[in-house]
Amino acid sequence: MDLLNNKNKKSKSQFTILNQDPTAGHGGFGVGTLNLNDISPVIIDVENETAFVDMGALHARSEVEKRVKFTPNKEEVPEGGRPYWVVWVAVGRNEQGPYYAGVAACEMIVNKEARRGYKNLAEHVNNMDKALKHKIVVKHMDDKSKRTLKTFLQNHNQEMWERSSQQLKEDLAT
Repeated sequence: MDLLNNKNKKSKSQFTILNQDPTAGHGGFGVGTLNLNDISPVIIDVENETAFVDMGALHARSEVEKRVKFTPNKEEVPEGGRPYWVVWVAVGRNEQGPYYAGVAACEMIVNKEARRGYKNLAEHVNNMDKALKHKIVVKHMDDKSKRTLKTFLQNHNQEMWERSSQQLKEDLAT
């Protein structure tokens, strides 16, 4: 393979995840690029009352989303779809240490057998942004899912939970 011959290759700008401040330095390419190092997608399986981190969800490639065609209309999902939540969890740091700073949930319904599902892509993008901006958006979740998320966050790191905002604790109280 000739790595130096680029005649037949098209140059594409790719989404870049940076470890440092993207606005520092030259101010050219990459300015305004999101830093996703401090955010994780937590998937909640509503029926099984389980929660797990699946980093594939950052690019809509979680195990739940793979091989599923999504529609923005719930009515188009065949009967038998299972409810899930994708919860964007951003970590912040204060004088006491790291804490759950931003938490925003998005609904999904998935019928794996029919390979069809519902999700609102704009909601996913907007809620990821809200979590990155340290907003809490979980009031619209059902009580069972709130309990599952609260338990997951507490079990993952009790100290981070204790340092988290009172709003998060109140919004996840059932």
